[in-house]
Amino acid sequence: MTNFPDIASIRKDFPILNEVIGGKQLVYFDNAATTQKPRIVLDALSGYYEHYNANIHRGIHHLAEKATGAFEDTRRRMQKFINAPLSEEVIFTYGTTDSINLVAQSYGRKFLKEGDEIIISTMEHHSNIVPWQMLCEEKGCVLRVIPINDEGELLMDEYEKMLSGKTKIVSVVHASNALGTINPVSDIIKKAHKVGAKVLLDGAQASSHLFLDVQALDVDFYALSLHKIYGPTGMGILYGKKELLDAMPPYRGGGEMIKEVTFEKTTYNELPYKFEAGTPNIADVVAAKYALDYVDTLGKDNIAKYESELLKYATDAVREIPGLKIIGQAKDKVSVLSFVIEGMHHQDIAVILDNQGIAVRTGHHCTQPLMSRLGILGTTRASFAVYNTIEEIDSLIKGLHKAKKMLG
Repeated sequence: MTNFPDIASIRKDFPILNEVIGGKQLVYFDNAATTQKPRIVLDALSGYYEHYNANIHRGIHHLAEKATGAFEDTRRRMQKFINAPLSEEVIFTYGTTDSINLVAQSYGRKFLKEGDEIIISTMEHHSNIVPWQMLCEEKGCVLRVIPINDEGELLMDEYEKMLSGKTKIVSVVHASNALGTINPVSDIIKKAHKVGAKVLLDGAQASSHLFLDVQALDVDFYALSLHKIYGPTGMGILYGKKELLDAMPPYRGGGEMIKEVTFEKTTYNELPYKFEAGTPNIADVVAAKYALDYVDTLGKDNIAKYESELLKYATDAVREIPGLKIIGQAKDKVSVLSFVIEGMHHQDIAVILDNQGIAVRTGHHCTQPLMSRLGILGTTRASFAVYNTIEEIDSLIKGLHKAKKMLG
C-alpha cells in the first residue's frame, strides 16, 4: 500500500476528521459530494477576512490592492493547474453547474438555431442535462443521448453514429459521480471536432483525481468545482478557448463586466471580467489557491495511485458480501464505489452506517436517467480521498455486515 509521505500526517491536516459521531470516530466516505478542507485552506479563509477583507479591482487603497492581488493569483494558479494557455481563459464561477449554464445560455443562445443537435450521455449529472434541455426548448434544438453498456461505459460506436453536421455541442462528464467511470474524452473530443462541434467537459468529479491538461485535450470548454478539490464551496471555474469566449455575449449584467455605461448603450469589459458581474466570492477564490497548492504538494500521481489502491481494496472486500452488486464496473474508474444489496433499501443502509460514524451517500446522485437505465432507484456510494485509510474501509465492511444482519 502506498504511503506518502505518511497518511497519518496527511490526516492531521484535516481538522474535521477528529469529529466524533454518535460516540464513533468519523469515517468520511462522501468525497464525491464534497471533499474536506485542509487547515491551510481554512487559515487562508480566515486570514482574508481578518487581515485584508476588501472589494477588488476598483479600489486603490492597500487592502483593496492586496485582495485584488490574491484574487488574481488564484486565477494564474488555476491556469497552471489545468494548463490553460492564458489566464484570461479562466472564468471564476460559483461551481460546475454555473459554468455549464454560462455556456448554454451564452454560447448556446447566440450560436445555436432550430434543428441543431446537442449530444450528452446517459451518465450525466442533472447539471449537464437540464441546462441543455432548457436551451433546446427555447431554440428548437434536439438533445441526443449516448447510450451505455451494463458496466457503465459509453457505447462509442453509437456516439460516432450520432455525429453529423447538425451536431453543434457535445457535453459529457469526464468522470461519472455515480459510477466512477472515466470516459474516453480525448477520443470524444477528436470525433466531435471532425464534424465542427464544440465540446464541453464536466470535470467536477475528475478534477481531484486526474491530471488536467486542456491544451493536450484540445477541449473547448472545461467546468469544475473547487469544493471537490479540497477547496471552498461556492467557487468553480469555466475554462474556455479565448476565441470562443471573446465571441460570446455576457451571461449576467452588472458591475465589473462593463467598460462604459450610458442610458443609451453599454460596452462590455475584456476577458475574463466580461463574465464576472458583481462582487465575486472573493474569500473562497483566494483560499482556492491553497487547495491547489496542497494537491500539487502531495502530487497528483501519488494521490491517484493511493486512491486506486483504496478502490481496489474496497471493491474486493464488498464482493465478499452476499447479495451485494457493484453498480459501475468500467475498466477505468476514479475512486467511487456504488452498490446495491438485495432486499435492502439504500437509505436504510446509510442510516445504520451513520450510526457507526460512517458517512456515505445514497440515492440517485442527481443522475435519475442513469438509474432508470440501470433499472434501479439508487445506490449506496462510498467515495474515497487521499486522507482515507484501509482501516476505515474495514469499518465500512463491518458496518455493511451489521446492516445485512439487521435488514437482510
